[in-house]
Amino acid sequence: MIPLRDTQPSYSTPVVTIGLIIVNVVVFFYEVLLDDFSRNHLILAFGVVPGRLQLDTLVTSMFLHGGWMHLIGNMWFLWIYGDNVEDILGSGKYLGFYLLCGITAALVHVFFNAGSRIPTIGASGAIAGVMGAYMAKFPHSRVLTLVPLFVFVTTVEIPATIILAYWLLLQVFSGVGEVAQSHLSKGGVAWWAHIGGFAAGYLLIRVMKTRDRYWRRGDLHW
Repeated sequence: MIPLRDTQPSYSTPVVTIGLIIVNVVVFFYEVLLDDFSRNHLILAFGVVPGRLQLDTLVTSMFLHGGWMHLIGNMWFLWIYGDNVEDILGSGKYLGFYLLCGITAALVHVFFNAGSRIPTIGASGAIAGVMGAYMAKFPHSRVLTLVPLFVFVTTVEIPATIILAYWLLLQVFSGVGEVAQSHLSKGGVAWWAHIGGFAAGYLLIRVMKTRDRYWRRGDLHW
């Protein structure tokens, strides 16, 4: 299933969401222009390495990506869900929320991978936080989704809660499986960063004050 867009309208221009996408794309193009040695050095220097954690990398790692699909997938999900979360928080508070979710996600990854020398990069943890916030605040929204049916492909509007819960369950099952064979794992997807980011976003949005005028929307649950 590939989400295409949500049905929840946004009432303001998502300047931070757009800005984050632009910064991530620009940084990725910089990565692409580097030779292999320089690119690996960049990732080692600015990615999160649990075995030698540097606090600044908790932020810098969010703006690095390992390939085109990694970048496109992250930015696509950020675009679908980020505008509405920014809409209810306001741009300044949303930026802080995004970074805090990303930092929390990275710390959860460090906890489950203590001692690892493998660098972790990507905005997935922060974006998972945005998705968690979206699930908490827009439970009645629907997501237009591309669904393959054998040799046919169709689009279906699926409740956002189902889409996001399905995504979260995949992360949990994968994360638990990774822990079960941790001695064999040498790297891959940071499942626990996704889970930690999602949980952080879901909880944080419930205690953060949103813009007053949105309290009157019937489609929000408080």
